[in-house]
This record gives sequence, C-alpha cells and structure tokens, in this order.
Amino acid sequence: MDHEDRIALFLDYENLALGVRDHHGGRPFDFRPIADALAERGRVVVRRAYADWSYFDEDRRMLTRSHVELIEIPQRMGASRKNAADIKMAVDAVELAFERGYISTFVICTGDSDFTPLVHKLRELNKRVIGVGVEKSTSALLPPACDEFLYYDRLEGVDVPPPAARRSRPARPSPAEPAPEPVVVTAAEEESARDVDTLAVQLVQTVAGMQGSSSGDVTASALKRALLRKDPTFSESDYGFRTFGELLRHLAAHNVVELAVGPAKGDPEVSLPEQGDREVAFGLLRSVVVDLAADGGAVALSGLKDQLRRARPDFSEKKLGYRSFLQFCKAAATGGAVELRWSPDDGDYLLTPQTP
Repeated sequence: MDHEDRIALFLDYENLALGVRDHHGGRPFDFRPIADALAERGRVVVRRAYADWSYFDEDRRMLTRSHVELIEIPQRMGASRKNAADIKMAVDAVELAFERGYISTFVICTGDSDFTPLVHKLRELNKRVIGVGVEKSTSALLPPACDEFLYYDRLEGVDVPPPAARRSRPARPSPAEPAPEPVVVTAAEEESARDVDTLAVQLVQTVAGMQGSSSGDVTASALKRALLRKDPTFSESDYGFRTFGELLRHLAAHNVVELAVGPAKGDPEVSLPEQGDREVAFGLLRSVVVDLAADGGAVALSGLKDQLRRARPDFSEKKLGYRSFLQFCKAAATGGAVELRWSPDDGDYLLTPQTP
C-alpha cells in the first residue's frame, strides 16, 4: 500500500451531469466508470462532489452509495451558484494539497476552463493532476494543462448513444429519371479512424528523444508518461489495444521497436532497432543515389525523398526514429552509405555514393 498513489477526487457535478445529459441523449450521469478508472490508478482517499443538490435528488442517492461526500452549494438570491461551487471546490483542493501531503494525485472532474489555474497551482505544488470531462463540453484549454485527461465518453462502461444519421440533401431529379434513394451518412463513417502508423511515428520519435536526452534505458512506464506529457488525452484503448504493453508488443512484432526485460516485472525496456530496417533504408538511399547520380555527379537533397518513396512507398524516416529526412541522410552518411556535403552554389545538400 505504501507504493500506491493516494488520490483526491473533486467533482464539479453540475458541469458533468449537464454535459452528459446534453450530449448523451438525456441519459443520466453514471459515477461508476470514473470510480473504476481511478481504481486502476491508485487508492482514492477523498471523494467530494459540489452542487446544489436540490436539483439532483436522484443523483444524490447514487453518489452516496459510492461513498462520495456531497458538498452543498445552495442557490442564493443575487449570487452566482456556479461561481460559488467553483470557488469552494478550488479552495478545498488547495487546502487539502497543503494539509494532506500524502495525497499525490488530484482528480478534477469538470470541463470548465475556469479550473485551469487550479490545475496549474496543484502541479506547482508537485501534485499529479488528472482531469475528467465530457468530450463535447470540455474546454480545449483544460486537457493540455493536466498530466492526464480522461474523456468520460471513452471510459469503460459508459454507454454512448449511437450518433444520429444525417441525410444528405438529394439532388433534384430530372423528369426522365427516378428520384434517387437518400444517402445515409453516419458520423462514424465521416470520422477517420485513429491511425496506428501515426501513433508509431510519435512513439518512435519519443523513444529517440528520450534516448538522446538521457543515458539511461527507456522503460515502458517512462515512455507512457512521456506520451501523456505530450498529449494528456492519449489512451492506447483509442487505437484498439487493451493495455500499453499490448500496444508495444504489436509494434515490436512489426519491428518498430524492440523490447527487453526491464528492471521490474511487466515494465520492459523499449529501444529502437539498431540494425534491420535502418540498414535496409540506408541501402535503399544509396541505391537511389547511385541511380540518379550520373557519371560521378551529385544528387540534391530536395526531392530525393520522393524518389525513395517511388522505390519503396512505405518509406518513412520518422518510423526509424529520425525527426527529419536530413537527419536520416546524416545518419546514412555517418554509417558509410553516402557522402553528404553542403553546396553554397546550389543552396542545398548534395549526396554522392560513398566511395569504398
């Protein structure tokens, strides 16, 4: 238990309940998916929800059964009930951060950007902050401020209503043609699926950056934390994987990364392949340069990447851990595949095959 994170949970209940009602087809807010998600992250020692509970009588019973402390913010004449709840919640969170040093993580359940200063202050006090909000009612300012942000709609156990199908307006038929059937277009068809290849590029770049900035090995847990710092809304489940380890094993099977036994069970070391695809890519670069360089001439860097993709359509220097094509060519030159030099006259880098 000493190694568990102690979590304090604060719910801006009106924001959550109204967000779910407005964007989930009038369905009631369910606290259980949030409780389950936090149980996977640590031990919740404080649970508080803030609202004028005269407006949420049924919800009150549901939260009480989940051992949530209900903080009453009554509506007062001439006062803003919303502001009163926000201020009370912020004051309580900061007070708890000072009085309960053993609490390491604060969970702020709201989509309101007014809580962004609170998030910054808690992080300044060396507390980890997780945000939770309804996706369509969450301000774009709030997720980047958090260490991790969970969209309520994506949590396990949340029953999201299917998107309403939209009917495109049919063209007016000519007298000689029958009226065409209206085309039903769903939001799922319009929304592009999350691309695992794009995720692989981001992950490889992150591993390469971590290897370059420290002499230590990169573990899976450290890599996950780095990805969350880049994008607090990142979740491997959005890409169809149950765990981060499953995602890494998938990428290792495709030779994107290599996994080795780490310092702790279930936390493998992650590295980039030193040979294999990189050597193949260097060889591809050299062969293309040889084909293009006539009679000992040189090939300009500009446009060379397109030539490589004609020979190998799936080529991507970013999948190999390089942030740019120039960085890839410099590595190939270091590896002896080509020679690379800057030409002031051409205003470009020139590549020639490496002489034996």
